[in-house]
Formats: sequence, C-alpha cells, structure tokens
Amino acid sequence: MLANNIANSSTAGYKSDRELYSLYVAPEAGAETDAGVATLPVIQKSWTDYSPGIQTPTGNPLDLALSGRGFFAVHGPNGPLYTRNGSFQLTSSGTLTGAEGYPVRAVGGGTIVLQASSPFEVGADGTVRQNQQTVGQLEIVDFGQDGLGKQGANYFRLTDPSLPPAQAAGAQVQQGALEGSNVGSAESAVRLVGVMRQFEMLQKAMTLGAQMDRQAVEEVAKVSS
Repeated sequence: MLANNIANSSTAGYKSDRELYSLYVAPEAGAETDAGVATLPVIQKSWTDYSPGIQTPTGNPLDLALSGRGFFAVHGPNGPLYTRNGSFQLTSSGTLTGAEGYPVRAVGGGTIVLQASSPFEVGADGTVRQNQQTVGQLEIVDFGQDGLGKQGANYFRLTDPSLPPAQAAGAQVQQGALEGSNVGSAESAVRLVGVMRQFEMLQKAMTLGAQMDRQAVEEVAKVSS
C-alpha cells in the first residue's frame, strides 16, 4: 500500500490509501477482561483519503482541476467511472476523453464534442463554450464516499447502488490547471522504511526462536542418550 502511494505521488488526482487499525486479543486470553491482557494492533482494512491535492497551473486548456467535493464522470467500458484526474484530451473526431480514452460525460449522459481548431472555455460550473456557443456542461457528481471503490488507472466505480451520484454542490472547475496527488511523499517513505525495519526485526526474532527450539531438542537428545 505504501509503495503504491509513493509510486503515484506524481499522478494527477490520485487519492492515497491508508490503513484502519483495531486491537487483536489472543484466543487463549478467553473471556478475561483484566486490563493487563496484552493486545496488539492489527490492520482491519484499508480506506481511501479523499482530501484534495495541490492545484498546479499548466496553461493547457484541456487540463481541468476541481475545487471542493466532487468527481468528473466518464463513460467506462462497463458503466460510468469517476475521477479527479482532469488531464483530458481530444480524439480525432473532437470528443473530449480522459487519459485512458474514455469519453467525458456531460450533464444528461452525453459527451462533449469540440472543434480542435477553435479555442474553448470551461466555466467554474463546468459549462463548455466554443465560438460563443454552449457545447455542453461537464457532469460533476458527488455521493457518499463509502460507496466508492478504486477501479484502477486512477478511476473509481460505484460499489453501492443505494448511493446514486448527485450533482456536486459547491464544486468549481479551474481550467488550465491540474490537481496533484494528495500523497505525502516524505511521510510515506519514512513509514515504508519503518515497516521494512519491523519486518527485519520480526524475521530475526523468528530465526532466533527456531534456533533456540533446535538447540533445545539437541540438548534433550544428549541428556537422553
């Protein structure tokens, strides 16, 4: 998890993964409620940190960044997908697509088609205008984040059908900028080194335990003989 976060520290719109801990009590502790019973932290599950990344101006009109809660929507191969990565591009036919080539969704479920030879503007509400005409409006949605799951390639999918997406309230689009990853590279690197050292320490402890067991068996054999 930490290695994947570090690898995506420069990926636009990437949301880092973190772990959720609970306490482990050995089964042999039984129903004891004594405060002296030893407990150990154990990773129960991972969760996604949706906090925003820093916006960086790029000057590319196809680069869009979101401020506030919300996600861009695209037409995925098996249904809508959602992302904070606004690094878009135009196909030869003028269709606005994501980095993987999935068409960007417009309000109402359509697509955005532009003329590559003419400049265009994207308003704060996602309205796309070209040649003084409204081409469409980007579909920017928000929903309970517990209903999202990572799809891969920096996309999210809806995992809970009971939480349909709704129009993102307060979200604003910034043209010519990209939202960076929210991964703290230094923090993740330090944590990764710490995990590696703990692994090495536990590995040495297991090796030492095995050596002690073998030595005990050998000593018992000598006494018996």
